Amino acid sequence: MIRRSQLYVPSISEKMIRKSIELKADSIVFDLEDAVPPEDKEKARELLVKLINELEWGKRELCVRMNSLQLVDAYRDIVTISRIDKISCIVVPKAEGDLSFLHKATGKDLIPLIETGKGLIRVEDIVRSEGVVGVSYGIADLSLSVGGDYNFYEKNEFVKTYVVTTAKAYDVDPIDKVYFDLKNVDGFRRECEEAKKLGFVGKQVIHPTQVEIANQVFSPTAEEIEWARRVIEAYDNAKREGRGAIRLDDKLVDYVHYKIAKRILEFQNL
Repeated sequence: MIRRSQLYVPSISEKMIRKSIELKADSIVFDLEDAVPPEDKEKARELLVKLINELEWGKRELCVRMNSLQLVDAYRDIVTISRIDKISCIVVPKAEGDLSFLHKATGKDLIPLIETGKGLIRVEDIVRSEGVVGVSYGIADLSLSVGGDYNFYEKNEFVKTYVVTTAKAYDVDPIDKVYFDLKNVDGFRRECEEAKKLGFVGKQVIHPTQVEIANQVFSPTAEEIEWARRVIEAYDNAKREGRGAIRLDDKLVDYVHYKIAKRILEFQNL
């Protein structure tokens, strides 16, 4: 499963749910949390059951962002999600501890969101939970949680690095945060490029125009693919000769580079 673009869609909007079929997002997150007013939660659940079962979605990943586990609505969400076979994943807002129980109860994959101070200091416990396949974070909620300034936290490299390194340590997908300035296309692309350099595999997006950019940035470039092919060929030849490290373009290439090259080509073939 690749998650270059993970698109949020309000579960209360039939028009937007139907429109999302036409978009090329790798993953779609039907939102029952922030995008749905409290008085419309039950209506949104009913609409979600109807449309997800009715429509054809292809091979893309379908997720639901449930309400916070601290709220009664969360448990109503769990019952609804469990009834929809086409939903393979639950996005868990404000995750703050072991989520294994949720995977065991629903059989669904989990993508927790780190959005509180408690969640940030417990991110390792969270990503180690049974069923977790990815992790992301929310800067607006996190900055509110700790009484900080949103604009400052939006650029906070510690949070980004902590999330991505913990995710990679436990072999789950780190997915970069939402970018709210919909008019700033260059800013969105720049943030995607910076996230890729840090090790994120994709971006959570909130508008169709962001999908194509995220897919482009988080896909291997032609240069990366060519490099990967050359590394694999050279390293395989060296292995047959009993060598574990080689020189390619005046640079040392060893098993770490070989694994990176393999991952690039595997990604291309998905």
